[in-house]
Parts: sequence; structure tokens; C-alpha cells
Amino acid sequence: SYTAVAAQLVLVIFQPLNQAYLMGVFFLLSGYFSPGSFDRKGPARFLKDRLLRLGIPLIVFMFVLNPLASTGIWFMPASLTGITAPLTWQQYPHLIGIGPLWFVAMLLIFDFGYAAWRLVRRNRAPRAESDNRPPSYLALGIFILALALASYLVRIVAPLGKYILHFPSLAYLPQYLSFFLLGAVASRRDWLRTIPNSTGRAGFIAALVATILLFPIALRGGAGFLGGGTWQSAVYTLWDSTFSVGMCLGLITFFRSRFNRSSSFGQFLSRHVYTVFIIHAPIIVFLAIALRNLQLEQLIKFGLMAIIGVPLCFAAAFLVRRIPLASRIL
Repeated sequence: SYTAVAAQLVLVIFQPLNQAYLMGVFFLLSGYFSPGSFDRKGPARFLKDRLLRLGIPLIVFMFVLNPLASTGIWFMPASLTGITAPLTWQQYPHLIGIGPLWFVAMLLIFDFGYAAWRLVRRNRAPRAESDNRPPSYLALGIFILALALASYLVRIVAPLGKYILHFPSLAYLPQYLSFFLLGAVASRRDWLRTIPNSTGRAGFIAALVATILLFPIALRGGAGFLGGGTWQSAVYTLWDSTFSVGMCLGLITFFRSRFNRSSSFGQFLSRHVYTVFIIHAPIIVFLAIALRNLQLEQLIKFGLMAIIGVPLCFAAAFLVRRIPLASRIL
């Protein structure tokens, strides 16, 4: 039906638009808070804290939560999965994995790299205040082109969708690493406070224009946009580099202007959002299993899953953080 086709189109477009910038924003914010944390704690305590807050959740997810979430595949029709063997403990080793916590694993690597860099530099003082001017449009344009070129070259050997060492998106490694480093620089130079609102508006406009002009062109010719040195991949990397930078600039200035205030509800969300990220996979999987026989249009069912799943994940996170010592980690 037309509604099914429209729903599939919306969901298919929704995924690359989010992938293009969302995890990059997370790495940008992670990099932003790393210098201050390192300054306060010193190298030994900084690394100990990262192993505690990142390493323990990663291990728990790998050996407990990911196997739980992965069992959901046995509730799918065998005609789709090709799995005919029953679910037994013999499958457990194959269900171990990092899943969405690849972000935590990569962030742990970046944090160790940052600590090593600070130790090599002998923890020298940050740049002077005169260097705190926000980046110019020329600098942003050069960064976008450099990011697009680096992404294009990486995707020749690591195209989109190819898993390497359990990481699902090493095709975006140039973005993730550069955004983490930019976050650290932005922290020292106070860019998140000083970037003009006009730059944020220009970022939103650039993201919109790139999506209108470049995104459809990149998708021509089938799967060529995924990588492998094709011209479609070159266009796609130019699009997602422009889109990611533009969205970051726009979101930073938008939320700074409209939502830069504290509330009890906002504090509750901020305290629990990391726990939600860790535990959400099995919750969403089993919620999907519970609703699998509910006959609704795809977009309506997607919305229903969100309406139920988001509060459910935060409620579960609230309970998890009440476990003794859990709040020290989460």
C-alpha cells in the first residue's frame, strides 16, 4: 500500500540523517568535558574514573545485556532469520557483543589517547585568552572539506555498514575523532558560549541546503554511496560532513538560547540518560516482542514504541541507579 511505502521511505531516510551527525555530537560533548575532568583529577584518577564509568558498563552489556537483547531474534519468523535451532546455552558465546556500546568502547580509547597526549605534553597550560575567538566561516568550510576527504578515503576500505572489530561505523571514524578533538579545543576556548547565534543559523541553513542538493544525488546508482571510491561516496561524504557540522552549530546555539536553564525534570533526565543508553537495547527488544502482534501502520507503531519505550527506559534507569554503588558508576 501507499502508506506502507511512505512509512518505509520515512524510516529509511530517518536513519542516515541521524547517523550523519548524532554520534558525532556525543563525541563532541565527550571531548568538551575531558580537559576539565583531567585538570581536576590528574591522569591516574582520570583514567581510573573512565575505566569505572565506561569499562564496567561495557563489560556488563557485553556479557549480560547484549545476550538478552540478542535472544529477540528467536521470536522472529525463521523464514526471515534462517535460524531453525532452538535457543540454548550453547548459543551464548555467539550472543556476546558490544552492540550500541561501541560508542563507550571508542570513547574509552579516545580518553586514553587524550590522557597520553596530555602526559607527552607534560600537561602544559592551555592557550591564552587571545586565541578564544570562535571559528570563522572560512575555517569551518576548510574543516568540512577536510572531513569529507578523510571520510571518503576511509570508506574506500571501510564502507558504511561494514563491521570491523565489532564497530558498526568505522566509516565515520574521521568525524568521531575530529569532533572529540574539537570538543576538547572548544572547552579550552569556550566556543560553546561564544559561537554567535548567526553561525548556528547558518549551520542549519547549510545542513538543509546540502540535504536538498547533495543527498538525492548521492543516492543515485544504488549502493555506491556506501563507499569503495565511487563518485556517489564522494558526494555523500560531502553531504554528511556539511550536515554534521551544520547540525552541531545549529543545535548548540539553539539549545543555548532556548533551553539554557535548569529544572527538576531536566536534572532527572540528565542523571539517568547515560543509564538509559546502557540498558535500552533489551528493553526495546522485549517491548517490540510484546507489541509484535499489534496490527498498526508502521509509523504509528514506531510512534507508539517511542511513547511507551522512552518512559519505560527512564523508569528502569531510575531503579537501576538505586542499586547500591550503581550511582557511582552510572
